[in-house]
Amino acid sequence: MSRRAEAAVLGNEFSSKEGVLTLRRWRRIIQIASLAIIGQWSFYGIFRCPFIVPYVSCQNCPVITCHGRIFTMFWGIWLVIPLSVLIFGRAFCGWLCPGGLVTQLFGSIALLKLRTRNVLTRYLPYLKYVGLALALSVWLYFGQPREAVPIRVGSFFPSVALTFEHATPVWLVRTFVVLGFLVLGLLLANVWCRFACPAGGALEIVRKLSLFKIRKNNKCDDCDRCLQVCEMGTRPLEHNCTSCCDCLSVCPQNAIEITGLRRNW
Repeated sequence: MSRRAEAAVLGNEFSSKEGVLTLRRWRRIIQIASLAIIGQWSFYGIFRCPFIVPYVSCQNCPVITCHGRIFTMFWGIWLVIPLSVLIFGRAFCGWLCPGGLVTQLFGSIALLKLRTRNVLTRYLPYLKYVGLALALSVWLYFGQPREAVPIRVGSFFPSVALTFEHATPVWLVRTFVVLGFLVLGLLLANVWCRFACPAGGALEIVRKLSLFKIRKNNKCDDCDRCLQVCEMGTRPLEHNCTSCCDCLSVCPQNAIEITGLRRNW
């Protein structure tokens, strides 16, 4: 190969990696913005939602200070998640979910990253489907009763304390399971998103129908650089891929690309 050709190849590679770094910065900006906009809704869902399965009956919620009551007035917001799955796969998990950002921050200081291919990482992600089945079963069985007596005060922490005071054991179990997974996230990186999130399980079912995909081409030599950098401990187009695009800049063979576009990245 001539020097000019080599320079062209290196220039294209540098340009591609610079573009990926820009994508990574934009992803963090979008995640932070999402946390600022709907983060309080997420925290209310964990600590104050009177229903056993949060987020699905916001229009009936008596907690008048919850942001979910405002968001559900605009039914179009519920189209964002299914449409994003059909277009970009589980990009909602990787780019928009405020809970995902929190678990990723915890995961950055976790003791175990578990970014290898073994029996555990192969089968543990299927526990999300167990979580999804349990959430649906509880929702259908209990019919979304009020499992706590919501206290209508605007101050967040006093209202949380009063909610815990009036909560039933079932509601407390739900809340402490979520908190337990957050703490466990300090031991094993992204344990909730990777192995337990019911919403992630639902999105995973239809992820392969998406228009745009991150996949490996025939240049792949299974070096697993993508696996080692992935916060979800996976490889392109495999289980738990959230289309975060972090892997695009680490492949020495340039074997990872976004398909569905006229020009692959």
